[in-house]
Amino acid sequence: MGRRRRRPQNRLLAFLVDVVVILLIALVVSWGVRTFLFRTFYVPSSSMVSTLEVNDRIIVNNLYPEVFGLERGDVVVFKDPGGWLASSSSASSTGPLDALASFFGFGGQESNEYLVKRVIGLPGDHIVCCDAQGRLQINGVSIDETYLDEGVAPSLQEFDVTVPEDSLWVMGDNRAHSADSRANMDSPLGGFVPEDNVVGRAVVISYPISRWTFLDNYASVFAAVPDPSEEGSAQSGTATAASS
Repeated sequence: MGRRRRRPQNRLLAFLVDVVVILLIALVVSWGVRTFLFRTFYVPSSSMVSTLEVNDRIIVNNLYPEVFGLERGDVVVFKDPGGWLASSSSASSTGPLDALASFFGFGGQESNEYLVKRVIGLPGDHIVCCDAQGRLQINGVSIDETYLDEGVAPSLQEFDVTVPEDSLWVMGDNRAHSADSRANMDSPLGGFVPEDNVVGRAVVISYPISRWTFLDNYASVFAAVPDPSEEGSAQSGTATAASS
């Protein structure tokens, strides 16, 4: 006897089951990637121009700093330590494409609780603004910040700080338009960001396609910076504005 042909309704049912299984697998995989490996964020402000432009989407590696340690120069996304973000600065991705991508774990995350800045100081670092040439000094060594746009001053605000344990000193690349550690020195945490607040290191600009690139941490800028001295002139965990 010949083989029975599948009824059309049976073929349709089998197809629908396959689709459901594929969708479930995709959801589980995307959830795992989003939870343990990568997340995407939307850049709502100009504080990191021109490294990051407004409306850029960035991919963040969640393995920093839990698995891989942070380095000076890393661009990081972190949760607001408290009072850094004004209500007018909040933003989220609400377009239909973002909503669909977010459902699968790859869209721009809501940005009203997070900031993106560059790590300038690690725990124990003594950072001073500025030397006679207007450059930042870290542990007594002046650095030439080649990631800043031409004409951008390292800082118009003087400061002398020592980063406490398990904390970071962060600054935006668009220095005159960045409410970063300098702007929050009077806050309870003194402008320092707890490492526990760090979501991860930004590694790629994923959108728009014309700006797709890996994000550099400019290791050469900080190559000559020594390990923090135990005889730092500033007391660990304090942040004080230098007298003008």
